[in-house]
Amino acid sequence: MLRNYSDILDTYHNIRPKIESRVDEFLAIWCTKDPYRIFRELVFCLFTPQSKARVCWEAVKELADGDMLLYGCKEDISQCISRVRFRNNKAGYLVKLRDEYGPPEGTRKMIERLAGVEDNQVRRLWLVENIKGLGYKEASHFLRNIGLGKDLAILDRHILKNLYMYGVIDEIPKSLTPKKYGVIEKNMVGFADELNIPIDHLDFVLWYMETDDIFK
Repeated sequence: MLRNYSDILDTYHNIRPKIESRVDEFLAIWCTKDPYRIFRELVFCLFTPQSKARVCWEAVKELADGDMLLYGCKEDISQCISRVRFRNNKAGYLVKLRDEYGPPEGTRKMIERLAGVEDNQVRRLWLVENIKGLGYKEASHFLRNIGLGKDLAILDRHILKNLYMYGVIDEIPKSLTPKKYGVIEKNMVGFADELNIPIDHLDFVLWYMETDDIFK
């Protein structure tokens, strides 16, 4: 059963100030280009597949507080992030990421690479191709969380469910190839235009309608 668009618009009206505040926080991250803060956001997005966002962020903070984010071995990291699904794989992704793009110098090189292009599609593709464990959703999420993802969709299960309920997509895909991701993303951009809501704001609205939360 399709919902009426009025519930989206009413929700957006009620939470828009909070969304704008959060988007401003993300933009401030890119403006400062703090390699440690950007690295934490990237690790957070590596952890998020099939895990709760708040659990993943708490795991990142616990690793950082214990100096394991930058210096922990795979086994110790895996033990520390026990509430994150597929923790062994994700601990390995973190170690590999740290070896190649760890702060400060490695992360600065990544920042320079992202700053060198203006097209977010190109930025996202570079991230997917160069960072193990990062898919289109996670790369889009990371770019949004550092103030660069204004035209990208974060197609997690909550968003896909709502896009289906509102008739934006015909079915919820069991998996997302890059091509399928691009098609649904274009549909979501069109939906956002129809509602006159920026796509990065619409992501928050749909996520809030499922979780009653505005986070990251």
